[in-house]
Amino acid sequence: MSSEVKFKEHSFKEHSAPEVNSEISKKVNVTNLVSRLNQEKKKERNSNIALSVAAVSAVTVFGIILSL
Repeated sequence: MSSEVKFKEHSFKEHSAPEVNSEISKKVNVTNLVSRLNQEKKKERNSNIALSVAAVSAVTVFGIILSL
């Protein structure tokens, strides 16, 4: 019940562009959501690659140190 009141009081105008009326700003642009999802996947993939490279490098350095 309280969430309905909070939702009704929420103003959509603060996030919309000035030339877009409030009727259009309530719609969800799926292409924007998909592009954001793809960007997040790229960021996550890059961070996973960096973490993997760091782990392999650490193991390699540790192995070299042990072999001396």
